[in-house]
Amino acid sequence: MRMRMMKMLLLLGLCCGPVCCGQNQSDPRDQRVFPVLSVNYDYVQMPFEVSLWILLASLLKLVSDERYFHCDPPRHSSALLRFHLLPRLSAVVPESCLLIVVGLLVGGLIRVMGKKPPVLDSQLFFLCLLPPIILDAGYFLPLRPFTENAGTILSFAVLGTLWNTFFTGALLYACRPAALELLPCLLFGSIVSAVDPVAVLAVFEEIHINELLHILVFGESLLNDAVTVVLYHLFEEFAHAGEVTAGDVFLGVVCFFVVALGGVLVGGVYGVLAAFTSRFTSHTRVIEPLFVFLYSYMAYLSAEVFHLSGIMALIACGVIMRPYVEANISHKSYTTIKYFLKMWSSVSETLIFVFLGVSTVAGPHAWNWTFVTITIVLCLLSRVLGVVGLTFIINKYRMVKLSGKDQFIVAYGGLRGAIAFSLAFLLSSDDFPMKDMFLTAIITVIFFTVFVQGMTIRPLVDLLAVKKRKESKCSINEEIHTQFLEHLLAGIEGVCGHYGHHHWRDKLNRFNKRYIKRCLIGGERSQEPQLVSFYNKMELKQALMLLESNSSANLSTAVTAAAPCARTAGTH
Repeated sequence: MRMRMMKMLLLLGLCCGPVCCGQNQSDPRDQRVFPVLSVNYDYVQMPFEVSLWILLASLLKLVSDERYFHCDPPRHSSALLRFHLLPRLSAVVPESCLLIVVGLLVGGLIRVMGKKPPVLDSQLFFLCLLPPIILDAGYFLPLRPFTENAGTILSFAVLGTLWNTFFTGALLYACRPAALELLPCLLFGSIVSAVDPVAVLAVFEEIHINELLHILVFGESLLNDAVTVVLYHLFEEFAHAGEVTAGDVFLGVVCFFVVALGGVLVGGVYGVLAAFTSRFTSHTRVIEPLFVFLYSYMAYLSAEVFHLSGIMALIACGVIMRPYVEANISHKSYTTIKYFLKMWSSVSETLIFVFLGVSTVAGPHAWNWTFVTITIVLCLLSRVLGVVGLTFIINKYRMVKLSGKDQFIVAYGGLRGAIAFSLAFLLSSDDFPMKDMFLTAIITVIFFTVFVQGMTIRPLVDLLAVKKRKESKCSINEEIHTQFLEHLLAGIEGVCGHYGHHHWRDKLNRFNKRYIKRCLIGGERSQEPQLVSFYNKMELKQALMLLESNSSANLSTAVTAAAPCARTAGTH
C-alpha cells in the first residue's frame, strides 16, 4: 500500500511539477485547458436565424384554427387559418393585420435589446418569399372564371395601372408637396399604384367574396406585375439619364410587351418540360413533386435573369403543367404537391407580413405629413375613378354587367403590400435622395389599405348585401351538366356563325386532346375517352373530400368511392 501511494505521488509530481513547486511556466502548452464547452454562433448564425423566423411563423399559425379544404382547387391558406384563440378579434381584424402587429412587437423588442431589427430585404422577398405564394395561386388558379373574365381583368391590370400611375404622379408633381421633379413623382406613382397579390389573397379569402369579384381583383393583382415592372425600370432609367425622347417612349411600350409576353413564354416552356418529364416518373414516384417545384422555380428565376415578369412566368408554368402533371403522377404525389404548396405559401405569407412590421420599426423614416396625406388621397381617388371609368366602358361588352356594388368592392379592394415596399427599397440613395420619404409614405399607404380597408371591407360587404361564395362544392351531376351546356353553347355559336369564347374553347380542347395530350400524358391515359376521364376525375375529387373530413362515418364511403380510381391508376 505504501509503495503504491509513493508511485501515485511521484506521477502527480511529474504531471504538475513546475506548478506544484511554484515555478513559472515557460511552455504555453502547460496552460492549455481542454474546452469542455465552447460557443461558435457565427458558424450557425444564418441557418439558425432563418429557422427561428420560420418557427415564429409556424407558431403564429399554430394559434389558428385549421379548416379542411372543401374545394378543389383548394383556396389560399390565409382563409383556412384563423386566430381561434381570439375569436372576437379575428372576426374584426384580418389575419394580415394581426401579423403586422406581431412584427411591430418583435421589432420593438429587438430595438429595446439594443439590436438593429432586420429589414425585409428585396432579394429575400423576390427570390424566396414571393415565388411560393404566386405558384400556389397560379397552380390552383380557377381557370374557367379567369378565362371568361380575361378581358375585364386585363383592362383593370393594364389600363387601370397606367391610369393610377400617371394620375398619381402628375397630381403629386402639380401639388409639389416636397419640391419633387416630374420623373421621381411618376416613379413613385408606378410603385404605389399596383395592387398587391399577397395582400389581396390575405384579405379577400377571409371575407368569402363571390367568385366573380374575387377573380377580378385577384387576377388584376397578378397581371399588373408586368406593367409595374416596366414602368418602374422605365422611370428609373429616365430619372437617371435626366431626359426623355420619343424613341425612349416607343421602346418603353415595346418593353411592356416583351416583359409580359416573354414571361408567359418562359413559363410555358418550363410548364411543358415539367409535363413531359412527368411522363417518365412512373418508376420513381418519390421525386414527382420535386420536379413540379424545381421547374416552377426555374421558370421564375429564368424570367428574372432577363428582367421579364417572374410572376407571369410562374402563373403560366402552373396553369400549363397542372392538367398534364396530375394525369401522370400518383395520388400520393398529388396530395404532397397540394399540401406542401399550401404550407410553403402560408409560411411565406406570414413571414412577409411579420417582416413588414419589423421593417417599420427598423426605419429609417423621413416623415412628411403633407406628402403622405396627399399620397393616400390620390391613391384612393385614382382607384375609384379608374374602376368607375373602365367599368363604364367594359359593361358595354359584358353579358353580366358589373353593378355599382361590384364596382365599389373592386375599387375598395385595391390593397397595397410588400411588392411596393420592396421596389422602393431597391431605389438607389444616390440617384434618389428622397428614398426614405418614399419608403415612409409607402409603408403608410400599406398600413392604411391593410388595416383600414382590410378591416372595414367585411362589414361593408355585409352592409351592401354583396353576394358571397358558396361553401359547398358542385356535385358530379352538376359538373356534367355544366360541361354539357358548354358543348351546347359551342355548337350554337358554330351554327349561328358567331365565334365566341365557347367556340374557341371547344377548338382548343379538341386540339389539346388530339395532339398535346398524346405527347405529354403517358400510357393509355392520353387515349382515354373524355367522359370516362371526367368521371374518374370527379370521382377522385369526391373521394378526397370525404377522406379529408376526418369523419368515421364517411371514411368507408370514401374508400369505396376511391376503389375504382385506384384500380384504374394501377393499370397505368
